[in-house]
Amino acid sequence: MTFELLGRVHKELSITGHAFYETILAISELVNRKVQIIRLHWQASTLLQHIDDVTGKVGQQIVAQVSDRLLYQNHPDSVVGVIDQMLTDAISHVQELKQSLIRVDAQIRELKIETAHQDLLSLQRDLALRSGGIERVTVLRGAAATGQPLSALPQYSSAYVAAVLRGPFLLTPTDDLLFRPGDIVVLIGSQTELNQLVSWFTGQRPLTTSLTRSA
Repeated sequence: MTFELLGRVHKELSITGHAFYETILAISELVNRKVQIIRLHWQASTLLQHIDDVTGKVGQQIVAQVSDRLLYQNHPDSVVGVIDQMLTDAISHVQELKQSLIRVDAQIRELKIETAHQDLLSLQRDLALRSGGIERVTVLRGAAATGQPLSALPQYSSAYVAAVLRGPFLLTPTDDLLFRPGDIVVLIGSQTELNQLVSWFTGQRPLTTSLTRSA
């Protein structure tokens, strides 16, 4: 009996230690990702400053060339060619900087999406431990929700509308907001009540009880 008890304790400690290690690893990855985002923002800011410096410098050079042309009437007409060459070089340099800025911006967006995905998984896990969940449903034409205000939403003790997405807009969920076909509605609450509420937006009974669903 004693050896069996010690074996169970050892197993529990091993599982707990593994979970602790995974938690530390997840936190480290999150911190590292955020540090990378900060570093990329700094890099983007530096690129923008370089673009400002290039445009400011070429502007000063053009002013200087024109001023010399006005002060000295015998100044050679080659000043036009000089200005044209300066503009060409400046445009080429700015285009290179903008391409670098686009690449940095894409990296920032990718890291932010990864961070948001990790946060969503953590939220889903926290809700699942409490029999809760998140639903992402699309309002279908002919569903009970179509043309109805938010105030007509069937009342439940915990389920509620967290956000409404319409085209490129994020709408505030107010009582007078009318649902339209194609609206994306984000619901949060107990999973049982969410399963019952989904049919109000889709006109169909949910097929699964997953934490996140696209209707």
